[in-house]
Amino acid sequence: MTTSLSFAVLGPVRAWRGRSELDLGTRQQRLILAFLLVRAGGTASVAELVDLLWEAEPPPSAVNVVHRHVGALRRRFEPGLPTRAAGSVLIRDGAEYRLLIEEDGLDLLRFRRLVDRARDSSGAPAVELYREALALWRDRCASSVRASGRTHPEFAAVDGEWFAAVRAATDAALRAGRVHAVLPAIRLAAEQEPLDEALQARLLLALAADGRRAEALAAYADIEHRLADELGIRPGADLRAARNSLRDHGTPAGGSGPDVPQPAGAGPPAQLPADHPFFTGRRDLVAAAEELLAGERPPTALVVDGMPGVGKTALAVHLAHRLAARYPDGQLHADLGGFGSGDPVLTPAEALRGFLWSLGVAPAAIPAELHAQAGLYRSILAERRMLILLDNCRDWDQVRHLLPGTGGSLVIATGRRRVTGGAGPVGAHPLHLDLLTDVEARELLTRRLGAATAADPAAVDEIVARCGRLPLALALVAARAVGRPALSLAAVAGELAGADGRLAGFGDAHADLEATFSWSYRALTPEAARLFRLLPLHPARELSTEAAAALAGRSPRAARGLLAELAAHLLVQPGDGRWRTHDLLWAYAAELGEEHDDAAERDAAAKRIHDHHQVGARGHPDGPADPRPAGPVTPDAAPVGAASGTALSTGRRG
Repeated sequence: MTTSLSFAVLGPVRAWRGRSELDLGTRQQRLILAFLLVRAGGTASVAELVDLLWEAEPPPSAVNVVHRHVGALRRRFEPGLPTRAAGSVLIRDGAEYRLLIEEDGLDLLRFRRLVDRARDSSGAPAVELYREALALWRDRCASSVRASGRTHPEFAAVDGEWFAAVRAATDAALRAGRVHAVLPAIRLAAEQEPLDEALQARLLLALAADGRRAEALAAYADIEHRLADELGIRPGADLRAARNSLRDHGTPAGGSGPDVPQPAGAGPPAQLPADHPFFTGRRDLVAAAEELLAGERPPTALVVDGMPGVGKTALAVHLAHRLAARYPDGQLHADLGGFGSGDPVLTPAEALRGFLWSLGVAPAAIPAELHAQAGLYRSILAERRMLILLDNCRDWDQVRHLLPGTGGSLVIATGRRRVTGGAGPVGAHPLHLDLLTDVEARELLTRRLGAATAADPAAVDEIVARCGRLPLALALVAARAVGRPALSLAAVAGELAGADGRLAGFGDAHADLEATFSWSYRALTPEAARLFRLLPLHPARELSTEAAAALAGRSPRAARGLLAELAAHLLVQPGDGRWRTHDLLWAYAAELGEEHDDAAERDAAAKRIHDHHQVGARGHPDGPADPRPAGPVTPDAAPVGAASGTALSTGRRG
């Protein structure tokens, strides 16, 4: 067995050979690996892996796809392994697969060993063992593959082990008087499980033991509000006992510690998230917004839309901070969860209850019916000038009850669906957010990386091109470079170039890109999603409606409707009768197609687009403006995210 391999599953799924991190391939391959890792040396059947990869009905080729992914993983663990060789790391055990792992080669096994030792110890040694165990945790189990899919019970069970260890560690630390050693872990756990009363009670006790009684009282008020707002219940015995222990030790100076907090007495709400320290560019949009608001008939809402990862939230927060002084009665903020990693979408009623509580309305006085809540909310805002930031809106049905009726308040909303014509509310003005300019993209990297960018401008230009000037991609690459100081910018650029435009070139960060893109993809109808997956079979990133029709095997009229749906979700961009796709979305679509569509369907689509181009070429004796492939376009031959050096292709193609 290869002993130099090591793995991590307590957070993003990762693997190393010695000190070199391995590229683990597509999301489905990483998902299979994660499942085998949580089995920690146990077996997984092919049927279990099929169920893991496909939430709905699996395709007929599902078993073959699983075998192909397993083979690809084997060759990543053992380079040079022949295609059908069994290997010595990921082995077949009858009708099942097993990953052979040494105890020191997997963070989950090290975590369990440390927790077992801590439970057998007491006092300061136990606290230190718990601290070491909890430090292995970087995020929820297999977070990099769970972001765009369901939570598998086995991953959730590993999460449960961590939360149990946090509770036990807090108890041990309180007994030993060493609560500072585990306070970061209990804070993180309480943040991730805001309705877990046992965790929240321990957070209160830990904060008080660390001399932070004022913070503990504020935390109690927050959990009391959450329980009433989201579950309609009051705190249970554990939380009440923790609260009483805070009272026994006195309340903070100047505080009365009321059972039901009344935020109206604490001054205007100021709920804006922090402005991003590396916010870059967008000067024209910010200036345009300020000019609109200074006009005779200012808009009541500014609606920021743009493709996934283009920086909508960053712009909205930055703009809100610039404008906040104009709205002296405070700021409200809600993340509506319209596109996210599986958390429930915030309903208008839930958002209104939170806003009304923030505006000083006691929970018992908030109406139960949505229209009554909206009426009370608008009545309060009619007397105030407030700024309301509504982030991550799914559609206007989610937002319309949250808009003020009269008065001088302003809403700034963000969403992934373009607002055009009468699609938004009266008084709303759209702000479409495009990619950064080359200058802005370089500025962003310079602000994040400092002097290193001046030393190698060619590498900076390469990174900007490979990221397609997309802010999220640039930020992820910059964070990767900061986290690997021994690696030069030229080496970082080389990794991106070596991936030939595939998302794997972003290392661990490609999971964040996949997750961000997936939130828009999952909102598509099945037909539009299928067309999106087929787009990379076209030989260029720009195509006509007729070419899209050929790809999908549909009429031009039907294809136009599907393309319009993709454009509404900002996954393609219309222009001059043609449709363009960003390089990174193209690469994401290619990975989806390889994972979800069967080879026969992809071959048929490739043949249709080849035939379409052949017919077009015969109609133009001088040949098309850009060269076509000489032979049939197959899934293997079609360029998948091939680096073009620009965010969008611009030539006459398709």
